[in-house]
Amino acid sequence: MIVGLPKEIKNNEHRVGLTPDSVSEISANGHDVFVETNCGQEIGFTNEKYEAAGAKILNSAAEVYKKSELIVKVKEPMESEFQYLNSDITLLTYLHLAGNPSLAKKLIATGVRGIAYETVTSPDNTFPLLAPMSAIAGQIAFNVGNYFLLKQNKGRGVLIGTLDGFDLGMVTIIGCGVAGEESLQKAISNGVEVNLIDLSEERLTQLKSKYGDEKINYIVSTPDAIAESIKNSDLILGSVYSLGKNAPKVVTDNMLDAVKPGAVMVDISIDQGGCFETSSPTTHDDPTFIHKGIVHYCVTNMPGAVPLTASNALNRATISYIHELTNKGIDQALNENKHLKDGLNIDKKDVPNMLVREALDSLLN
Repeated sequence: MIVGLPKEIKNNEHRVGLTPDSVSEISANGHDVFVETNCGQEIGFTNEKYEAAGAKILNSAAEVYKKSELIVKVKEPMESEFQYLNSDITLLTYLHLAGNPSLAKKLIATGVRGIAYETVTSPDNTFPLLAPMSAIAGQIAFNVGNYFLLKQNKGRGVLIGTLDGFDLGMVTIIGCGVAGEESLQKAISNGVEVNLIDLSEERLTQLKSKYGDEKINYIVSTPDAIAESIKNSDLILGSVYSLGKNAPKVVTDNMLDAVKPGAVMVDISIDQGGCFETSSPTTHDDPTFIHKGIVHYCVTNMPGAVPLTASNALNRATISYIHELTNKGIDQALNENKHLKDGLNIDKKDVPNMLVREALDSLLN
């Protein structure tokens, strides 16, 4: 099979879909890999490293797409890339179509086959290709939240943590999946009090047995519980994910009337449309905006802030699936692995993933 690796062109996106180590494995199995020149230059993956791994370097994205059967990326295609997509190409990347129906319509029109990392499942009902980026996003969310609480960043001027035995600040984390738990661990290490909110009592019980209840308030999610928690919080982290669906708006605009001015809200769910009603996508170049005096951080590619770490973590998760697709052929791999097939979001102008289709129908109709 011929595999292509184009350079990511989303704002401040320096991750790569394939590291040189992954290229080496794919090449060793007898497959050709074409890499766009300087694809990984920003994180030390030079053309020379890719060539040493067995890749051939091409001068443009157009050439990579034209020659390849399987395109491996990190983020969804940008406007300038749609011209390269057609029914002969299978695209493997994060798509997050439920939060972006206009992207879905454009991709469907190209006839491309799209496998989305975020809807690939596992036998234990987890999301193995979403998990590594969620873990990174959960850690980043706490760090950037703390940073934007600084007064010069229009925050409250609050230090989150403990100083001389005094507790400083309050954090609310909504959603206790992979990202939420990573944020919780960061909060615990800083010694800050946390309101931990989730719909699942079972999940809250599991986390309580793991982390105890010192400075952690375990709260079953209801609108009233969320409203009460955030009004006393300095940092609010939203991490709500439903497979193939648009994120529910768990924090409404009206709730913000009671939130402290200068508090910071970080929407980790922004790729799926955001879990705050007031969220709107931002970029690493311009990461925040103010609404009702509250700082909103809604960067859609948060793990892109640590592209070397994120690229390696992503590749460790994806490489076994890439081997399936290349060694067996795409059709056979999808037919034999139902969990991989859950990732098939677009298939030659159809939307075979029922949850994604339902989400798009509700948004488009």
